[in-house]
Amino acid sequence: MATLTDRLDHLLGAKTADALVDAFDIHTVEDLLRHYPHRYAAQGRELTEKDPEEGSHITIIARVVKADVVNMKSRRGQMLKVVLAAESQSVDATFFNPHKVKHAVRKGARAMFSGTVKYFRGKWSLTHPSYLILPEPAEGEDQVVSLAHVRGAGELAGMARATQQSGSGVDMSIFNRELIPLYPATREIESWTLLRCVRQVLDQLDEIEDPLPCTVRDEHGFVGLYEALRMVHLPDTRDDVARAHERLRFDEAAALQLVLARRRRDVAARTAPQCPPKPDGLAAEFDRRLPFELTEGQKQVAREISSDLAEAHPMNRLLQGEVGSGKTVVALRAMLQAVDAGYQCAMLAPTEVLAAQHAHSLREMLGPLGIAGELGAHEVATKVTLLTGSMPAAARKAAMLDIVSGDAGIVIGTHALIQDEVAFFNLGFVVVDEQHRFGVEQRDELRSRGRDGLSPHVLVMTATPIPRTIAMTVLGDLETSALRQLPQGRAPIVSNVVAARQRPQWVERAWERIREEVADGRQAYVVCSRIGDGENEADLRGAGKEPPETTSAVDLFDQLRSGPMRDLRLGLLHGRLPADEKDAVMRDFKAGTIDVLVCTTVVEVGVDVPNATVMVLVDADRFGVSQLHQLRGRVGRGSHHGLCILITDMNPGSPAFERLTAVAGTNDGFELAQLDLRQRREGDVLGSAQSGTATTLRLLSLLEHEDVIEAAREFARDVTEADPDLTEHPGLAALVASALDAERIKFLGRS
Repeated sequence: MATLTDRLDHLLGAKTADALVDAFDIHTVEDLLRHYPHRYAAQGRELTEKDPEEGSHITIIARVVKADVVNMKSRRGQMLKVVLAAESQSVDATFFNPHKVKHAVRKGARAMFSGTVKYFRGKWSLTHPSYLILPEPAEGEDQVVSLAHVRGAGELAGMARATQQSGSGVDMSIFNRELIPLYPATREIESWTLLRCVRQVLDQLDEIEDPLPCTVRDEHGFVGLYEALRMVHLPDTRDDVARAHERLRFDEAAALQLVLARRRRDVAARTAPQCPPKPDGLAAEFDRRLPFELTEGQKQVAREISSDLAEAHPMNRLLQGEVGSGKTVVALRAMLQAVDAGYQCAMLAPTEVLAAQHAHSLREMLGPLGIAGELGAHEVATKVTLLTGSMPAAARKAAMLDIVSGDAGIVIGTHALIQDEVAFFNLGFVVVDEQHRFGVEQRDELRSRGRDGLSPHVLVMTATPIPRTIAMTVLGDLETSALRQLPQGRAPIVSNVVAARQRPQWVERAWERIREEVADGRQAYVVCSRIGDGENEADLRGAGKEPPETTSAVDLFDQLRSGPMRDLRLGLLHGRLPADEKDAVMRDFKAGTIDVLVCTTVVEVGVDVPNATVMVLVDADRFGVSQLHQLRGRVGRGSHHGLCILITDMNPGSPAFERLTAVAGTNDGFELAQLDLRQRREGDVLGSAQSGTATTLRLLSLLEHEDVIEAAREFARDVTEADPDLTEHPGLAALVASALDAERIKFLGRS
């Protein structure tokens, strides 16, 4: 008999067990049983989607309706051309050794085929797939045939032979089931190998002690874990699959939320510096000097943050808001509250350009309140200090002295702030801008810089709105505040999509619009998806490779300044420029001595030039939905209307063009965040796109299962409040490790 924690080499043999480890990191019985089928075949129906992706490895059950040996056109020899009927479509298959297979793959045969998808003229086919001739369903449920009578080739035949029972019989009954499971597989470990392993393990599995309390199972109507694992792998009906998925999906959500609930509890157990509001301090003086009225949203979020700062346990809050919604002023007011209490604040920015921009903006907003120690400073003023990695040695030394002495109440910087040699005098509050560029490790590194065992408060900000389900998972250790209201006087942005191939004259019109805006005293951005400088396109061609088809910033800069914008003042900005050059270009653009800035996505966040009213995005299809929204938010930041032109070579009607049309159709970042999630799919959001690995959610959908995530979050909170270390719930501790793969847990630790 077997338990969930048993190693597979004892049950399946070392060779198979090693292959499972290499392909899927499957080590134990539970690892294998948590590798769920991703679809099921009904008898006579296909085992894959109607239009699989080019190059994907698929398996189908089909009837041979035509099988002809024909001569090859391009070389000598013959091949077997087969037409298969699989549900509502026909599929072509080709075999290059016709005389070996024509006796088995013949008209009328019912068979399982597996191979790699190739498309030709819009139709997909299989080339030399492995196959297995199947018995007719009516021939019996417990059919055992002689090994010698198994007809097939390749891995499918191996699958059948793998079911060999004692003696020489082969159990073909699996192919007569109403639903046949198909697993996520690789070329090395095929679906049928996994099925054989699962059946072998299930035949030996002991009863399982369910990690979920019976009260939770009863409340939600869940089947037990033992029953769910059996039903998900060998269901008799579609209802079995649905009931199993319902239970196992909750396991996955609960495992996620237990990780996050324990992290929240760990943070709450630390002691933080108390920073209550000071009625006659720096923050109050800043409020008195504000030249504008805060929005109701800003006031509400400010109250939430102020209340958190006054507590003796660390604030751990996410502030998300629309582009231009005023997050920076809210964060500054909070920092001033901490300064009033005698603590330093650190603001961490992802790039030097953005760090310098923040330093300039904060000094500008503070005025005399931000120049302590200088002539004209207010009596309650503090000092704003910038620290980046590329600063000259003298400037860096001066900044370090400001930080260690406590003269700097507000320190702004990049990853340079996390370096060991940076010592704070009394750090009490950390602001992380653009949360998705950093992880828990960076946050905790700054947290560790607190004095006397105190853990600084943390506020993380993002201008990329995050769907609630994502916030409850990836960022589930953070309390969330949102700013959806734009400040008064902010002009709306109009966006248009230009199909460059079909309407080249519209591209010329885009350059004319820029000229018109510049003539009216405005400025513009032209954004490209790549730099071009140093990419050695000639070397690529010399190596037989084609260079990228997209337009580079360097090339477009040259084209525009010698063509449609030759009489305008153009600037070039990209990530490979030295820091001092980047700073100089941005200063000139903000000062108005540059009319048009040709750039890459270095202007994506934080760059604030109110006089810029037009943005042209070249090869706009190369940018993500959230990135397009971020970039677009760089214009229309003053009192003049903003215009965003999305240029693409994609054809109208294509998915990429429709995506751009959707972005152009709304300025609501929260709506676009949902669009982004639908298009990238949650596997990308939580997997490779965020963590750098290929991990994905198995059954839980962040789009469709918000209610499951909410219920799991409540369950995890209740459990961890009573049993923080899960010592009384060993089954739940094991669930965390098994329902989520190891890479996912590592990722959650970095997020």
